[in-house]
Amino acid sequence: MYKEKSICVVVPAYNESSQIGKVLTTMPDFVDKIMVVDDASKDDTVAIVQDIQGEQSNIEIISHDTNKGVGAAISSGYIWARDNAYDVTAVMAGDGQMDPLELDRVIGPVADGSADYVKGNRLFYGDAWNMIPRYRYLGNSFLSLMTKVASGYWHIADSQSGYTAIGLMALKRIRLDKIYNDYGMPNDLLIKLNQHDFRVRDVHIRPVYGVGEKSGIKLSRVIPRISWILLKGFWKRLFFKYVIRDFHPLIFFYILSIFLLILSIPLGIRLIWIWIARGDIPDMNALALIFTLISGFQTMFFGMWFDMEYNKHLKA
Repeated sequence: MYKEKSICVVVPAYNESSQIGKVLTTMPDFVDKIMVVDDASKDDTVAIVQDIQGEQSNIEIISHDTNKGVGAAISSGYIWARDNAYDVTAVMAGDGQMDPLELDRVIGPVADGSADYVKGNRLFYGDAWNMIPRYRYLGNSFLSLMTKVASGYWHIADSQSGYTAIGLMALKRIRLDKIYNDYGMPNDLLIKLNQHDFRVRDVHIRPVYGVGEKSGIKLSRVIPRISWILLKGFWKRLFFKYVIRDFHPLIFFYILSIFLLILSIPLGIRLIWIWIARGDIPDMNALALIFTLISGFQTMFFGMWFDMEYNKHLKA
């Protein structure tokens, strides 16, 4: 128990035999249940967990028959915690990259009722630029910027962090079986949380790298995939939140900006073609292109500003 709240920690694991033992044995004493979700590991991850389970009675295991992805593993743990009515459910990966000493800081705002969801932020911790591999830092920063726009949580800086905590009410409201089942899961969950106006807090945590973990993330594949998830989720969120639930004119700003920016494409192609073919820039074409670009970006920024203002109260 923590502040009189029951605590469950979901540990998604896939081929984590080198680190899973340390993750489980260093878990803080206030954790009531550790739910290890084995995503069809091919090594002896399950055997190690079962050995420790004999000494720690608060450990349970869910095993997937096939590898479904880290998002699906977390969802399985969330569903179990929801069905067993745990007040706070945290996520700590089985690769040892999340410091157990910081768990109380992550679950604290959810336990005391000041937030519905908490995300650890590694990007602003001390010398994070030198602690986190550069390609991971830059990739996370890019996806975090896109997630701000897509989710409406403009204060969340490290969207890809998996060190999180969520309250029981949020687990009951979100369709957990519809969450994206791979590395884009944290981004998709933020979008769904915003649709229901849940409060989200960003807490600084220490980045942990070089402890023997093996990353399966390839940014060349992950970034395009998550970008597509964010694009679809963005429009779904706008439609659900600003059309179905409560109409807001910012939807018109976004639609107008997309129309103007798309219109600028043929205008730009025509201008370049005439310039190459004739060596001359058509005045009206250039003016039209400038108008569509400036107006398109201006209306987009207005839409973002309205969205930011509308969601200010969700900053826990």
